[in-house]
Amino acid sequence: MTSTFALFAPPSFLDDLLLRFFGQETVNYVVWPFIQIGAVITLVAVWALYASYLERKISAFMQARLGPMRVGKWGLLQPIADAVKLLTKEDLVPEKADPYIFRYAPYISVAATFITFSVVPFAPNWGVITDVNIGLLLVLAISSVGVLALILAGWSSNSKYALLGGLRSSAQMVSYEVSMGLSLIGGLMFARTLSLSGITTAQASDSVWFILYQPLAFVIFLISGIAENNRAPFDLPEAESELVAGFHTEYSGMRWSLFFMAEYAAMVVVAGVATTVFLGGWYFPGVYRLAGGSNNLYVFLSLVVFIVKMAVLLYLYFWLRWTFPRYRYDQLMDLGWKWMIPASLLNIVWTAVTIFVLQALDGRLDTVESLNRGVNLTGQGKGVAVFMGFAGLFIAALFLAYLNRHSRDFNLKKQRREIKLVDVPKGAPAVARAAADNA
Repeated sequence: MTSTFALFAPPSFLDDLLLRFFGQETVNYVVWPFIQIGAVITLVAVWALYASYLERKISAFMQARLGPMRVGKWGLLQPIADAVKLLTKEDLVPEKADPYIFRYAPYISVAATFITFSVVPFAPNWGVITDVNIGLLLVLAISSVGVLALILAGWSSNSKYALLGGLRSSAQMVSYEVSMGLSLIGGLMFARTLSLSGITTAQASDSVWFILYQPLAFVIFLISGIAENNRAPFDLPEAESELVAGFHTEYSGMRWSLFFMAEYAAMVVVAGVATTVFLGGWYFPGVYRLAGGSNNLYVFLSLVVFIVKMAVLLYLYFWLRWTFPRYRYDQLMDLGWKWMIPASLLNIVWTAVTIFVLQALDGRLDTVESLNRGVNLTGQGKGVAVFMGFAGLFIAALFLAYLNRHSRDFNLKKQRREIKLVDVPKGAPAVARAAADNA
């Protein structure tokens, strides 16, 4: 009963409780951030632990199987059994590997992923660890450090398979980082801020999710994010069919599991940023009214809304894994450089045209309400913006079809038909002619 009261208590009660032991500045800048960081790290670690269970269960459901059933009821204790197994396994280091880089590369991968959660707004008020005015740039900058961890892991292993996996990851992740970053610019042009909390507030004040204004950008970001996480069908750095296991071939035990913890945590980062920029973040109509004026209850319900939106995108990760076959590497790079990057550049231009049209029509149709904090539109303006957003999908399809009309087709059978054999000159063989000359 006491914990329930503390959860839904007014902020003054919590402040008074903490101020008995700490000063005001210590509470605001030390105690609360530590509590929030501890809660986020714990929840993400639990998610990473049970994500493998969910993946096996969802794949079993799609393939008419049962999945894990032996350890615990419905197999719920299977992830704990796996964690105990990994902790007790021997930690091997190859004889000619670089020992320091080999050992610390997994920690770099995990740290780069967990740092990005510091600016993700899971809920309003105390649901945000910190709100910086360049939060989106911070997420993109820190998440790119994870690429270095995979390269260092592959290189330091002194294995050709691990090295090839590391090189693949560097090419793939750097390529798709470009399109992923460019796809976010359209939403920033409507929100007019790099703060993730500010982007959510802009959607809440306009009562419209940016996915309606930016459907093309949402598709580009989602595809690029899946490729950035090395998830199927873009898991070429871990392709066991030709690289054994990719960049982590030589790892074992707990260090091997840290790479997968970073991968599952990075899935949460991509889903969280997509939810914040395109799906309204923690905002959902009617939640504040449902909270009945209670601030903490409003924060709690907003957190539930954010988690539900992320869960839909995370389920999409699992669904795609067991639906599409793995791409060839040339197809992977073609998709990134010939389709995703041109489409994201086109989306920026089309968004600028959309905002120009909205401002040009403001005198006749009253489309723009204000431009102080983001582009706040009237009802007619929202209709025009939504129409322009979905029209951008068709324009992008025509543009990409025209741009790639002479590029190589993904169909290997068609490519084989177009192969022309070199004509072999007719005549007596060279060996026979040499024999005749000697005679």
